[in-house]
Amino acid sequence: MTRYYTVTTPDEGNDGKTRFHKIGVAFLQKPDAKSFLTIQLFATPVTGQLVLFEPKPDGQGDAPALVE
Repeated sequence: MTRYYTVTTPDEGNDGKTRFHKIGVAFLQKPDAKSFLTIQLFATPVTGQLVLFEPKPDGQGDAPALVE
């Protein structure tokens, strides 16, 4: 199983609540790799802030495929 994180960007709504919009995925590299993560963005965060969340438990949601 590939370990990945959902990449989101926070946005505060008119009601003062923060909502997180999914804008990409981040994949952990192999233990012997020189880098730690590969991040693929599908959109550019307007705020410049990224927040990573672990995948949902029990297989809720499909693991994304890395596009090269």
